[in-house]
Amino acid sequence: MSSRAPRSYPYTPDPGDLPLLRGEAWGGLLVSRIVVGVASWLVLGAVGAGDLALLGWWQPWVAGPVLLVLLAVAAGVAAMVPARPLPVWSTALLLLLSVGASVWAGWTHSEQVLPRRDSGSYLQSAIQLAAGHARPIDVPSRSVGGPDVLRLPGVTLASPAFYSVGSPTSPSIQPQFPVGPSAWYSVAWWLGGADAAFWLAAALFGVTVLAVGLLGSLLVGPRWGPLAALATSLLFPLLHVARSTYSEPVALPALGAALVALTMAARSGPAGDAAASRRAAAVAGALLGGSIVVRVDALREVVLLVVVAALAGAQRQVWARALVVGALAASAVAFGLTWLTSSQYLGSIAGSLLPLVALGLAVGVGGAVLVAGAHRGWSLGALASAWLPRALTGLFVLVGAFLASRPLWQTVRQSAADSGSRVVAGLQARQGLPVDGGRTYAEQSLTWMSWWIGPVALVLALVATAVLAHRAASSWVEGRELPAWTGPAVVGVGSTLLTLYRPGITPDHPWADRRLVIALPTVVLLTVACAAVVSRWSTRRLPYAVNVATSLLVAVALVVPAGLATWPHRDERVEQGELAAVDRVCSAMQPGDVAIMVDSRAANEWPQVLRGYCGVPSLSTTSALRHDLPRLRSTLSQVASAVQARGGRLVLVAADGPKALTDLGLTTGTKAVDTTVREDARLLERRPDHLVALPLLVWLSRLDG
Repeated sequence: MSSRAPRSYPYTPDPGDLPLLRGEAWGGLLVSRIVVGVASWLVLGAVGAGDLALLGWWQPWVAGPVLLVLLAVAAGVAAMVPARPLPVWSTALLLLLSVGASVWAGWTHSEQVLPRRDSGSYLQSAIQLAAGHARPIDVPSRSVGGPDVLRLPGVTLASPAFYSVGSPTSPSIQPQFPVGPSAWYSVAWWLGGADAAFWLAAALFGVTVLAVGLLGSLLVGPRWGPLAALATSLLFPLLHVARSTYSEPVALPALGAALVALTMAARSGPAGDAAASRRAAAVAGALLGGSIVVRVDALREVVLLVVVAALAGAQRQVWARALVVGALAASAVAFGLTWLTSSQYLGSIAGSLLPLVALGLAVGVGGAVLVAGAHRGWSLGALASAWLPRALTGLFVLVGAFLASRPLWQTVRQSAADSGSRVVAGLQARQGLPVDGGRTYAEQSLTWMSWWIGPVALVLALVATAVLAHRAASSWVEGRELPAWTGPAVVGVGSTLLTLYRPGITPDHPWADRRLVIALPTVVLLTVACAAVVSRWSTRRLPYAVNVATSLLVAVALVVPAGLATWPHRDERVEQGELAAVDRVCSAMQPGDVAIMVDSRAANEWPQVLRGYCGVPSLSTTSALRHDLPRLRSTLSQVASAVQARGGRLVLVAADGPKALTDLGLTTGTKAVDTTVREDARLLERRPDHLVALPLLVWLSRLDG
């Protein structure tokens, strides 16, 4: 036996000591550095890209050196987070599962190019950012016939996910969403076009799987991390977003890394290195706050992080101040940058954003009162202290019962005037359901979860949540430090409950299930914790064979339902062929063409594709103008004359068929594309398990003025 004293973990080794590290320490260090380093680079790169885009400098020769510098900074940030040792076999499994998840998502990636969904909108925003180097996107008025064209009622540069801002003499387009995802997908576009962008999303899915596996290893134990990673890789809602250019593939690694850093901050102090604990907490706060520039909904997790900081501050934990300072400072920067680059979007979601901001302010004030009171010696009193653990346990059981029983006694609705209500009403009519467009189906959110992970895992997760609440409350009332898992539990469970209560999305599946991409990994980790507890309990009380069988039973209850639910979607390639169809439309355009959309589908899907992807100046028409044929004819004639006066030619674009052209009295046209791709079904009350046909038809007709 070696006489060397064992090392104290966690620790951050000195670089000169690296050759002496054992395999276990190497494994923990490697996985931690990958997870935190990649997440830090994503957040730093998104912030840097937003700043450069505002200046009009987002070009390869500027972005490349900046991103390389930020990569070095991200490596330094990752080194600030202490690492824990992992067995070699566990490290190898985590890395294998991560790579496997990336390859699976990449090999079956979608081709959502048209902005029919957020993924296509992000891709088109990335393409425009890559080509235009700025945000918002300047559109020379002369390219579409001059300022007078843009003053015509019913003629606009706007389209879904792309707002028209500025004036007719100095017009511009502002993409809808935060700049972070578009920035990273634009880098991929520079490197390899659309396929590279799709593969980037898939690669980041692997980082998310690795982060969840690392969290499982830290919170439950090294031998349970691979199970958490495996279950996460099988969850179809995560695979679905990883196959396309959504914001979630970019945002989830930041959340996972933030929770890893938060866990290590709590594990490192106060008995360990207080300075290391503060650094890790600052990294956790900065990652989560900074990810607002990638996904505005991250504000919800920031609010929950303030709760964690308040609890830690009340216990005088050394990392509490660093956590809240890092989170608030990064949030302010990220939110300010998002306002400058996506102000129209923030204004459009003010109805849901302002309540969240108000909740954040209330939590901040309540947290400050809690910390001040704790430092002045306030206490709950003997009776409240005695009942707090049981009360919290009962509260979570009641919340679970509330969410599970909602379909029996509640039907959640929104305003029938909301645009989403018209979409829902159409889906209900096509699926033979009672037409009630105001329904949000939010009361069914727990059912959505059970589709993909199974009811047993949900029950086990609820049991785990109640037990953890009891243990955390017991530690609090007994004056002991809250366990290191408290922070991730508050953020994960809190975000899950808020999402389940109000998903806030058009309830067509599987598209709507992207709202579950935080909730589902949280359930995975809670279920894995149940498996670990059962294993440890049976180890002490039952024969080895029974112990193994019991642990396997819990693991099977988690993995098998997820695998079976995902199996029908294992090799789907949503909208495959759409990229080629768009290329054919681009090829049908000629130099000097200016496109204008003359039916609803063309207006919804093609303006930004033609403008950004094809490089063709494009206009759209409003619904009011399209429904007034005499005025539409007159307007098109004016636009055609203005475009011709500047040496161009107006091209009418119809995507619902040639009817819009024949209604205008045109008898000729060019069928630029006529094909069919397959997309996910849009179901309201059952789990989707197939694709449906999506016809793509584009007619072009040129006017000479």
